[in-house]
Amino acid sequence: MRIIGGKFKGRRFNPPAKNWPTRPTTDFSKEGLFNIIVNNFDIESLKVLDLFGGTGNHSYEFISRGCKDVTYVDKFGGCVAFVKKTAATLEIEEYIKIFKSDVFRFIKGTNQSYDYIFAGPPYPLPTLDTIPDVIFKNELLNPGGWLVLEHNPNHDFKSHPNYTQERHYGGTIFSIFEQKTPES
Repeated sequence: MRIIGGKFKGRRFNPPAKNWPTRPTTDFSKEGLFNIIVNNFDIESLKVLDLFGGTGNHSYEFISRGCKDVTYVDKFGGCVAFVKKTAATLEIEEYIKIFKSDVFRFIKGTNQSYDYIFAGPPYPLPTLDTIPDVIFKNELLNPGGWLVLEHNPNHDFKSHPNYTQERHYGGTIFSIFEQKTPES
């Protein structure tokens, strides 16, 4: 795993991923996604939510690029411990809130809203198709904000009312949903 941009660009981390239930986003697809993000948002001003955060790959990337408000959520204890250790190593603890929780329980229990939400669930997750509806129903996304859902070609969200676009990077697809502003 490598941070591809910002002040920690080039830093590598080797999570003890043996037998972990994770599938880190590839550098290729992450780089493509962040090219889109930097052209659409001021990263330093974003409030970010990283769901199914795994190794913390996306959280570190945002903080490396100047984001000061990242919330990370994952239920796997090994991942959470790794992210806490990595945050301490990078000295970024003040910029990241780390929650060991089931993502759906977190979504239903939080009173926060975010400018950018990344969800990178396990591809075989039976409830993967419900993620956009759950996020919009619970009003987690601020007006003008984006939800980016990583998935494989077995899922199609083009008919979702908040869907705006998707990007393909090999077998990885990022579906992008927007919280419409009142005038749109």
